[in-house]
Amino acid sequence: GGMPSSHSAGVMSLSFTIGYIEGMNSVMFALALGYAFVVMYDAAGIRRSAGKIAATMNRVMEEFYAHRPSAAGEKLKELLGHTPLEVFMGAIVGIIVSYVIHFLILQ
Repeated sequence: GGMPSSHSAGVMSLSFTIGYIEGMNSVMFALALGYAFVVMYDAAGIRRSAGKIAATMNRVMEEFYAHRPSAAGEKLKELLGHTPLEVFMGAIVGIIVSYVIHFLILQ
């Protein structure tokens, strides 16, 4: 978790770099963009849900083992995934970084 999503930034930067080099109508760009959407969906959807489940399980374990907290074991990691805003901002950062590197540094 955190702002912005580095996974989203990385895959969007990769996608748009491929788009600049191969062309926005290329199959490679379409594949890279599809891959980016899968990664961003995972970051915002599946992993976020897993984090919410972990938080619930931690609360259940605390209540169940209230008389002996040491028996509950380690807490599950709750900060998994990203909010949709974090994913969106990561995607924007990735596009900007790709643009800056491709057009301002390499040209």
